[in-house]
Amino acid sequence: MRWFGWMLAVCFALSLLGTAARADEPAPEVPPRTGISETIKLFNGRDLDGWRGHERLWSVEDGEIVGRNEAPVPVSTYLLTNRSFTDFRLLATVKLVRSEMHSGIAFWGRNAPEHGDPYTYAGHLVMFPSGWGMHDLFGRKNLPPSGEPAKKVGKQHDWNQLEILAQGNRVRLVVNGTAVLDWRDPEPDRIHEAPIGLQLHSNMVPQEVRFKDLVLTTFPEEKLITVKN
Repeated sequence: MRWFGWMLAVCFALSLLGTAARADEPAPEVPPRTGISETIKLFNGRDLDGWRGHERLWSVEDGEIVGRNEAPVPVSTYLLTNRSFTDFRLLATVKLVRSEMHSGIAFWGRNAPEHGDPYTYAGHLVMFPSGWGMHDLFGRKNLPPSGEPAKKVGKQHDWNQLEILAQGNRVRLVVNGTAVLDWRDPEPDRIHEAPIGLQLHSNMVPQEVRFKDLVLTTFPEEKLITVKN
């Protein structure tokens, strides 16, 4: 029995070593997908045509999409595009107006109502401005890219200009003219054609977040176009 226990311990240790070795392996380089490139204004500045979400939480004011709650939000909820996308460049101007909870833009996943809200999301999330970085919603949780470079150029309660370039399994992010993130997902099977989702985070306090100038290009050129620094 002692011999059997020793063998189990050795096997467990070897499995951990194998996992660590796999984690150190570089992510595969999935090339950009090909398709028809078109530039789309996701938001017309007047109403939420082309989007779906809770009408009590999402509205349009002053040519801006507004996510706002007064009562608690038990599960993060999203305003979702009716169209789905894989490779894209998204330009967006975003602002956290009220609360210190982060918001974000979700992609490469799916609408996941089984998690407690008809419009919640499972998939990749670029966060702003509290806790800049990336998250895997209902998956691997916090992802490796550091939010520190974005914190240096981001603004907490003011407008931030974002460029998200998502191609193959690579995500690049520009904040206010500075490239702050470049990451390849080591698990490309998690990437799916999916809606874009604007996040109103779960929270027990009132909050408000705003989005404008939402322009998406499908199957874009493989370069960043808003870098200034």
